[in-house]
Amino acid sequence: MRRIHFFFVAWLLGMQLYAQTYDELITRAMDAIEKDSLYQAEGYLKKALQLEPANMRNALLFSNLGTVQRRMGRKKEALESYSLALNLTPYSITMLLNRASLYLELDYLDKAYVDYCNVIDLDAKNTDALQFRAYIYMRRRQYQEAKNDYQSLLEVLPDDKTARIGIAMVNQKMQRFREALEEFNRLIVDYPKDASLLKARAELEIDLNTLDMALLDLENAVRLTPNDAELYVMCGEIYLEQGRKREAYVAFEKAIELGVPRPELQEQLKASKGK
Repeated sequence: MRRIHFFFVAWLLGMQLYAQTYDELITRAMDAIEKDSLYQAEGYLKKALQLEPANMRNALLFSNLGTVQRRMGRKKEALESYSLALNLTPYSITMLLNRASLYLELDYLDKAYVDYCNVIDLDAKNTDALQFRAYIYMRRRQYQEAKNDYQSLLEVLPDDKTARIGIAMVNQKMQRFREALEEFNRLIVDYPKDASLLKARAELEIDLNTLDMALLDLENAVRLTPNDAELYVMCGEIYLEQGRKREAYVAFEKAIELGVPRPELQEQLKASKGK
């Protein structure tokens, strides 16, 4: 979901010899990127930056350098490169989004939030910024603010699935259960084979204590994704709540078979064996 971008620049002809060398380094860097030769690309970009440190186009080079370093897993260096690019062009939406998404990867929520706010100040309808700022608000439990961003996103993309799920989850967190259930119902009508939606509605139905409905959704989700261990754990918990211990035990054992460590379910297994 997080997008990162390279800038490909069309360079002007007829420049002086030193500038042609600068352009040649950029061309080689772009060729190396296309071939996924990232170490070579990094070297060419750094040489170009050293050759003309005052070139006004260096913001693009720093941004590309950051994305190369990011793809190599050197995320702290990538952040430095993105920041140097933004020092030169502080109002670049694409560069702000690149850095914000990397902040988010590193779980630097406050810094990502600032970048996404800056993007929205520049472009109030930017869908990436609205989506991920809403996510940050959800992490912060600022549910009304998250809802506002999801609603703004839906004004731009009325059928956006992520925003619709976000609205449903926000309503659930705010204990507006009827509104949340109505949105999940609509989503499942639109995406009947999405097991994650069935699971989400089941979690809401558990909150509403409509356990039979939750179990029905979970069983349908299992048919769609039979290797999802969490579904079996959730089924087992409901079976236990309903006193169906044998079925609970089978569900927990299936979850263990699918990868859940047995010690994590020790208490549930014990309860499902009891009288």
